[in-house]
Amino acid sequence: MSSTLTDRPADERSDDAPAPRSRRWLAAGLVAVIAAGLLVIGGGLAVALGVGRTDTPAAGSVDAGFSLDMSVHHLQAVEMANLAQGRTTDPEVLSLAFDISQTQLNQVGRMQGWLTLWGLPITGAGDMSWMGSSMHDHSGGGLMPGMATEDELDQLRAATGGDFDVLFLQLMIRHHQGGLEMAQVAEAGASESVVRGLARSIVATQTAETTTMAGMLAARGGSPLPAP
Repeated sequence: MSSTLTDRPADERSDDAPAPRSRRWLAAGLVAVIAAGLLVIGGGLAVALGVGRTDTPAAGSVDAGFSLDMSVHHLQAVEMANLAQGRTTDPEVLSLAFDISQTQLNQVGRMQGWLTLWGLPITGAGDMSWMGSSMHDHSGGGLMPGMATEDELDQLRAATGGDFDVLFLQLMIRHHQGGLEMAQVAEAGASESVVRGLARSIVATQTAETTTMAGMLAARGGSPLPAP
């Protein structure tokens, strides 16, 4: 098992041993079905924990803005991670990609479940105003912090082997750095305890994974992209 799993906080790791790679990536083909199920599960957990019973978060709140925008942010990471299968044979990169895909897809289900309970849209991205002064230059309909451009995604889709490994790690490190900034704002400013808890978990996980990926990138002769 690669260091990417041991670096992960206890609440983000599975207790089960990973299945062989061929079986694991079979699951990646069921993303739409899994996402729909997780949305329902996320909503059920939210009800059990009391989310949405009183003082439902409004569309402009930190809770709602984070849940919507981080869902969009996470789904791009899932898309990039799912490109690894068939484009690289590096076991560390494949393990990392699978781990990111499954963890972030699970978190999307939770966040979309909350939004559903609050009567708010689960698709589209907001104006990032919930980040306040931390928003920097991310307003005006542009990309959220750390997200890859369409040209960068096209390059990743076309890459294979070592070229894919380096570009994947570069883009995912920057993606994690942007997501970390968003999660830190939510951890400090969300009103719902479960939202703050998820944000805290994302902060810990993406900090650990970024450190791991930086080491993997250096070992493969690559250098990080400028931070978002």
